[in-house]
Amino acid sequence: MTENKRSGVTYQRADDSYFEERGLRRFAGVWSLWALGVGAVISGDFFGWNFGLLSGGFGGLLTATLIVAVMYIGLCFSIAELSPALPHTGGAYSFGRTAFGPWGGFLTGLAESIEYVLTPAVIVVGIGGYVGTILETSFGWSVPAPILWALFYAVFVGINIIGVELTFRLTVVITFIALLVLIVFWIGAIPLFSWDHALSVAPDPGASRWFPRGLSGVTACLPFAIWFYLAIEQLPLAAEESHDPKRDMPRGLLWGIATLIVASLFTLFLNAGIAPGAAVVGASEEPLFLAFQTIFGEGASATALSLAAVAGLIASFHAIIYAYGRNIYSLSRAGYFPTWMSRTHKTRKTPHVALIVGAIAGFLVALSIEYGQAFFGEVPVGGVLLNMAVFGAVIAYIFQMAAYLRIKSIEGLERPYVSPLGRTGAAIALVIASITLVCLFVNPDYRPGIYGVAIWYALSVAYFAFYARHRMILSPEEEFAEQAKKS
Repeated sequence: MTENKRSGVTYQRADDSYFEERGLRRFAGVWSLWALGVGAVISGDFFGWNFGLLSGGFGGLLTATLIVAVMYIGLCFSIAELSPALPHTGGAYSFGRTAFGPWGGFLTGLAESIEYVLTPAVIVVGIGGYVGTILETSFGWSVPAPILWALFYAVFVGINIIGVELTFRLTVVITFIALLVLIVFWIGAIPLFSWDHALSVAPDPGASRWFPRGLSGVTACLPFAIWFYLAIEQLPLAAEESHDPKRDMPRGLLWGIATLIVASLFTLFLNAGIAPGAAVVGASEEPLFLAFQTIFGEGASATALSLAAVAGLIASFHAIIYAYGRNIYSLSRAGYFPTWMSRTHKTRKTPHVALIVGAIAGFLVALSIEYGQAFFGEVPVGGVLLNMAVFGAVIAYIFQMAAYLRIKSIEGLERPYVSPLGRTGAAIALVIASITLVCLFVNPDYRPGIYGVAIWYALSVAYFAFYARHRMILSPEEEFAEQAKKS
């Protein structure tokens, strides 16, 4: 046992067998990483973003989307520099650990863990809505939503356990299918666009049609605008499964965010700007289904339309299950979380325990909101979960940008890629993320969920303070961070 007296952390140096039980397999190339990043986020164009239309109207959501796009550009360029310099599965946690020590690593990794566990829960609620429509309209079956959630979790956690090769190959395929569905939607919607539809949200007294909730509507829209891009930053989690992370990681990140910005603007304009209009789309749990009905007619097959719309949700659901598995695995391997969570499958070398733990946690949170209407009120389950996931995300972004600014001063650290935006880009992203964190408390409908996830965060910090920090393991991220500080 060796003790880091400055940070009050006690480390145990594990023997070779510890890491043999926690090995991963390299497979991902640049296209796999691009698909992982885009696939993880593409569901934001299918479901979730639209709740912002009622919170701030078309103008409010458009303004918020442009602000958030600036934040993600700064974030992606910054982590494109950090990820090949710190090529570990820990991703954001390893950035925070290198910059601020064990506490910084834990606070960053925990926030990202909350984000990645809750994001699939948001998405599976959307999947349940679409699939429920298929079963009811085509077969007359009324299946309770939680049963559908459990089935989809079981299938896609199982795929992720089978092997990283299948995971990445399937990610590439379903990401291209999801983009194809969006392109068909965009092409069909362009001739039908109307400003009357886009500006159909009734304004408050004294407000305009562009900003029906006033300028405060812009801040209320920030969490929903983030949904267009949330989880692109997961790519560094694939570092230890990438063939050449120093070359491929920056390319995957930057091509990914470029793809997502284009997609978000097309979707916002064209889904809100065609019948039935922003006022109806903003209250729907199936916004793309409404768009396809407008394009292809009311008589079009509801089953076919719902299957098309669910493609993007499945792409993101699958990709972010991968992300929370690697996040929990890395934090557990270093001792921040219980170490039994980091064991990998003996033959398939996938973090099967972490994948199952994250699925159970996400499912239980979704279930508690579904049946806790007395506490959460009559608000969409997906909307509550979305705001909770964004809470974890923006805390992780704040720590990552602060870490970038700190790591910039470390001399002797190899940087295969250097962000052209430098400290300025990171600082702007940090400011926007901080403002968004405050704005999460603006909408009273979603505050109970935010308070709940804040309690989750606080209890986890207490666990680390009183227990885990005395039982740490010298994992690759921990050793690298210690060496970087000495240099």
